[in-house]
Amino acid sequence: MLFPGGRILLFAKAPLPGQVKTRLIPAVGEQRAAQLYRELLERMIGEAAAGIAPVEIWCAPDTRHGVFREAASNPSISLHTQPGGDLGERMAFATRQALTRSEAVLLIGGDCPVLNGAHLKQAFAWLYAGSDAVLGPAEDGGYVLLGLRRVARELFAGIPWSTPAVLDVTRRRLGELNWSWREFEPLWDLDREADLDRYLRLNGGSQ
Repeated sequence: MLFPGGRILLFAKAPLPGQVKTRLIPAVGEQRAAQLYRELLERMIGEAAAGIAPVEIWCAPDTRHGVFREAASNPSISLHTQPGGDLGERMAFATRQALTRSEAVLLIGGDCPVLNGAHLKQAFAWLYAGSDAVLGPAEDGGYVLLGLRRVARELFAGIPWSTPAVLDVTRRRLGELNWSWREFEPLWDLDREADLDRYLRLNGGSQ
């Protein structure tokens, strides 16, 4: 394992129809939206669990879904139930917990089709080289990865989640904390109907 002292925190929902990829439902229906999310999630689990660092899947609503149980057959993966609260509160809780047993963490979601193991390795390399944080910007103004060597409330509280302002606010908070950080080139995730054709053009995209 390349970074045994790190942790990859993968935030994931159970791929249940009507509960995931809701912005795609008008275009493809609940079943197809859930199938797409499951494809993305299983791909991301595979990328994360490829010998980079121990993986913690933070599951919602709980750890019982088959895709989570199957993932946990890998000894490098552990399952955790997301606590209550908004996204920031849940990520802050998981980060604090993970940093009690690790030196650096990467927070990622399951729905970025182009985030891969090379990004995860580079993020850890930057953190271990001394950066306080790593950002993986998303084209829609959010982020697909947040790497941290320490935690601060300001990075998670009062963030306008699910808006195009998330990335800029997070950058501003990092600056106010006087932390050093590195960034990847912007990546895209599959949230809107316009992203679907791009996803289907990728190798392995379902028709």
